[in-house]
Amino acid sequence: MIETVQRILSQGFRVFFLAAGLFGAFTGIVWGLWLGIHAAGGMWYDLPFAMAPHLWHGHEMIFGYATAALGGFFLTAVPNWTGGPGARTAFITTAAGLWLIGRAAMWYSVALPPVLVAVADLAFIPILAAKIAVQLSRRPKPQNVMFLAFLALLWVANLMVHLEWIGVTGDTAVAGLRAGLLTLAALISTLGGRITPAFTRNAMKRAGEPEAAWPATVTSLERAALFLSLLLPLTVMAELPDAVPGTVALVLGIVHAVRLSRWRGGWALRQPILIALHLGFGMLALGMALWGLAGLGLGSEVAALHVLGIGAVGGMTLAVMSRAGLGHTGRDLVAPGPVAAAYWLMAAATVLRWAGSSGPGAWYFPLMLGAITLWTAAFTLYLVAMWPVLTGPRVDAQATQT
Repeated sequence: MIETVQRILSQGFRVFFLAAGLFGAFTGIVWGLWLGIHAAGGMWYDLPFAMAPHLWHGHEMIFGYATAALGGFFLTAVPNWTGGPGARTAFITTAAGLWLIGRAAMWYSVALPPVLVAVADLAFIPILAAKIAVQLSRRPKPQNVMFLAFLALLWVANLMVHLEWIGVTGDTAVAGLRAGLLTLAALISTLGGRITPAFTRNAMKRAGEPEAAWPATVTSLERAALFLSLLLPLTVMAELPDAVPGTVALVLGIVHAVRLSRWRGGWALRQPILIALHLGFGMLALGMALWGLAGLGLGSEVAALHVLGIGAVGGMTLAVMSRAGLGHTGRDLVAPGPVAAAYWLMAAATVLRWAGSSGPGAWYFPLMLGAITLWTAAFTLYLVAMWPVLTGPRVDAQATQT
């Protein structure tokens, strides 16, 4: 048991990808219980958190679940980018502890001073960013250093939420939540825009496909996507008229769709671990377009936000966490059956959640509960399959020992 705990805390992807999976399932169960009680005509009294349930739910998906996934990714990827050593166990333990303290503070916020809740919840991203900055200083390439700006945007968005809950501002929480989600979308645009065509290209090369058939990227599209992705959360933070961020998002959704069309998604259908990346990026393009249209008065904004939250953030993080977990423990990059099923369950949950806010009112609770069930099932399958991967030794190390 002690050896397993030490192993989990020895590498960032292990502890944070486990935390993300466990927290994703936990929040799904809590949200499902709350909605189920309301669907049955009841009420859940004596909630442990101070904010409205839908605000706790949104905040914890954006600044709880997603930041755990980001922590695991950056603590694993940045040392590879720079050629330097990874974070030591002491740092990983401290960072994981701060993330967990933030989640506990949010959960028990009804019994805590709002300032203390804010301090606890806002502590994780700065320490993560500081570590990344130190690692990047070894080889400070602009295309990597810019991720510090994304993390700063994410932290400011969370600060906006807490400032309203503390009572300093009057109405910044909703804008903060939306800006946080759009910052996550910007990270997916940038990171997903790198790894989706790159990993597909590598797989096609290994399969002997001719170079002319490999995924292609267009520099002008990549630059446009980066600029618009950074601009969009800023327009929300500035509380500009809905038509402004709506127009930016619609154009960005089209740009994403064109980018994706050049990445050979049809070929990637052969490998679940590849198609999951394409699927998550496709949800990003669709969610952006739908949110942009909603800002222009066409369609449900809440439905569009959940295409981004479930389909893009949920789908892409599942894809990246499972792939990185397998690769960094010496395993073949082949999605286990339960994980492959989880990819499609997440996509199905996205469709049901979108329909729940877009369809007739009588469909709302059944579709919502269906989406939550699929979300929770996806993370359950992920945990079942990835638990021995993330808690056990590398397979090559294991083979040496035996």
